[in-house]
Amino acid sequence: MESALLLASVYLGAAVLVVPLSVRLGLGSVLGYLAAGILVGPVMGMAGGETKDLQHFAEFGVVMMLFLIGLELDPRTLWEMRHRLLGLGGAQVGLTIAGVAAVLLAMGYPWQVGLALGMILSLSSTAIVLQTLNEKQLMRTAGGRSAFAVLLTQDIAVVPILAILPLLALSPALQASAFGISNPAPEGAASGLVAIIDSLPDWAAALVTLAIVAGIVAAGHFLTRPVFRFVHATRLPEMGTFMGLLMVMGIAFLMTLVGLSPALGTFIAGVVLANSEFRHQIEADVKPFKGLLMGLFFMTVGVGIDTRVLAAQLWPVLGLTLGLIVLKAAVLFALALGFRLRARDRWLFTFGLAQGGEFGFLLVNMAAAQSILPDAVAQLTFLVISLSMLATPALFVLHDKVTHWLAQPEGGAPAPDEIDEKGRVIIVGIGRFGQVVNRLVRMAGASTVVLDSDMTVIETMRRFGVKGFFGDPTRPELLQAAGLAEADVLVVAVDDREACLKIIRFARHERPDIHIVARAHDRVHVYEIFQAGANDIVREMFDSSVRAGRYVLENIGFTEYEAAKLSQAYFNLDRAGLRQLAEVWVPGQPVQTNAAYIERSKQLDRDLETALIAELDEVKDKAAE
Repeated sequence: MESALLLASVYLGAAVLVVPLSVRLGLGSVLGYLAAGILVGPVMGMAGGETKDLQHFAEFGVVMMLFLIGLELDPRTLWEMRHRLLGLGGAQVGLTIAGVAAVLLAMGYPWQVGLALGMILSLSSTAIVLQTLNEKQLMRTAGGRSAFAVLLTQDIAVVPILAILPLLALSPALQASAFGISNPAPEGAASGLVAIIDSLPDWAAALVTLAIVAGIVAAGHFLTRPVFRFVHATRLPEMGTFMGLLMVMGIAFLMTLVGLSPALGTFIAGVVLANSEFRHQIEADVKPFKGLLMGLFFMTVGVGIDTRVLAAQLWPVLGLTLGLIVLKAAVLFALALGFRLRARDRWLFTFGLAQGGEFGFLLVNMAAAQSILPDAVAQLTFLVISLSMLATPALFVLHDKVTHWLAQPEGGAPAPDEIDEKGRVIIVGIGRFGQVVNRLVRMAGASTVVLDSDMTVIETMRRFGVKGFFGDPTRPELLQAAGLAEADVLVVAVDDREACLKIIRFARHERPDIHIVARAHDRVHVYEIFQAGANDIVREMFDSSVRAGRYVLENIGFTEYEAAKLSQAYFNLDRAGLRQLAEVWVPGQPVQTNAAYIERSKQLDRDLETALIAELDEVKDKAAE
């Protein structure tokens, strides 16, 4: 008992210490779990002997992950995305498998090994790539959307890969001749229901398999609703968790009986339940267990990595890692050309998906268990996947460098559009925020000049009849050409915080009298923009949040008039308080460490509460007269 508690404390402590640090450094949680496992295993020697047993337990997290992925995939949404999923995503998976298999066949390995490693290495890291795209605000670009489509295709492809791998098992003699190892020990014979099903003729086993899959689909469609209503009628929250876990484990057991991947069955069940009214509740009940088990799985992978292999074969491992990245990048670049992605999107798509993926660890374990790969090759594959994932931040830095270099041919900046219009209002940044401002102002009869540094956005706006000009709005000559000297109002609605401040400072210096309206991301950005010289500052989520609060008040007993007055009072008082907080804000100092800021914030909250109570009393008094 003591040893089990100690082991659990070691794993949990390493995760708590290392994973948050990895996320803060931009490396992602997956690499954090791997690093935590390496720390407690190969580095400190505090774990290792229990890895195999823990991995069998932790692999159930992958089953839960596939179930949750299925829950997110509405069949109608999948059908609408079919061209991008089958075209771009399917081609990436297929061509990468073919490329890896061709290289291994040329080296003399059996086709089963080439196909297995091709499938394993065709996957990219969903966790790391999506996190990086979101952090860099690249998800809405064409390259980001294409990368997401490929990642979704890869997640779906894991299901058939898990089903195909057992069919590629090598005979002991073939594995011995291919890798020069002694014959592996045979696995124990199956027992119980598994043995009974294994003894059936092929046609009978196929019928049992189809019957179980059909039963899963039918039960998911017809039985889950009444069962979940019955469970929720008990008003015991833990019963929902029991039900979610029972569903996943029961389906996994049924699929194991017929020799199929448990993940296949749970994925099918998730897709069937994607339109269920209980989908969100099931997801909430199962997700914590999935996260815990997946984290444990990646830690056991880190514990099981043999650093002696890396030390002894450092250059071959680095060479194989570089070769994998180059091969995948070549396939991705060819697809980007074939699907006519623009240059900046093409390089994002290419460098963003050129690494191995976290599902590869699971598939390597499965390939080793199925006698496809010996332990030495599995360890080497682990290292290659891990190092390629560690290289992901560097690949994104390389993407930034390449796109910056391409944007400046022959040492010069890209030529902006020639601006042949002037307007009373200059709008810099034509995303969702800037579009609304532009439409309102133009429909009111005022002229606008729209600037944006994203040619894709400009071209999209032109298709809808809205003229915009391409160029870097932080360049003084572009703002001057747009009519900064004559304009009445400048609207700064760019995503980049530093670019926003640079534009405001220049405009205020050149035109002290111009009225500047700026978009801010949060309170700290408000303070920065205020110091830079903006007149009106709009927090991008503030107005909509106040409006949502007003709707809440209207539906908990307040009249429409009372809710409107309270929300308007809150709006005005919060904006006034923001100016007071700006006076005690210190640039570069986190607000949570600024004692004066915290004290002023608390006082303003008390004043705001008092003012709202007084406003409500006044409203009720007027209504009573």
